[in-house]
Amino acid sequence: MISIVMPAHNEQGYLESAVKSVVTGLRDRGMEFEVVVAENGSVDASAFESDDLQGLFSEVVVVHLPEADYGRALRAGFLASHGEIVANFDVDFVDLGFLDRALQILEDPKVSVVVGSKRAPGAVDQRGAGRKLVTTVFTLMLRRGFGLGVTDTHGIKAVRRSILLPIVESCSFGKDIYDTEVILRAERAGLEVVEVPVSVAEVRPARTPILRRIPRSLLGLARLRIALWRAG
Repeated sequence: MISIVMPAHNEQGYLESAVKSVVTGLRDRGMEFEVVVAENGSVDASAFESDDLQGLFSEVVVVHLPEADYGRALRAGFLASHGEIVANFDVDFVDLGFLDRALQILEDPKVSVVVGSKRAPGAVDQRGAGRKLVTTVFTLMLRRGFGLGVTDTHGIKAVRRSILLPIVESCSFGKDIYDTEVILRAERAGLEVVEVPVSVAEVRPARTPILRRIPRSLLGLARLRIALWRAG
């Protein structure tokens, strides 16, 4: 079974089409799958919309979290999943072509994680200049300050659930840092992490303004550095 985790915060008007595209695409591929929608802290109709989708599609499972937290939503969705391969898509970034490539790569038993990178050679990033700059600076900090091996930690991924489960359970950071903590801990554990280039474009405004994300992310990185240092 393949599990697709989709965090959803204030995604009214976007959630239904995104989930339907995943369900339709995976049904057409003849896959056994589930879609875990991790609705978190929405103040619009996203919670009701996700419940409606659960009633409409037998493959959809919904997890509700009371507070808006992207990272904790990803973690909750992962822990609620049942597939041996778990992939995550954002509501505004569904890429079944990435999933096809990731599944081929994961046929190699030595590979544990496949990251869809916006910065790898061959990637196409059509987002605004501000978001691209934040990604560039964030990645440079991770590579120089943490020894990150890949070029991106945020965005879509596919992982082996049984191997990543202990790492996910040990992760304590949410918000914008969760993805980064998972990848850093996976690399530190000696797991093979492979990245493939992806094409991204903005289809809706960012849910958190850049000026709010920057100080939050910097503080999160500082705390994560301390946590990893203490863990050895």
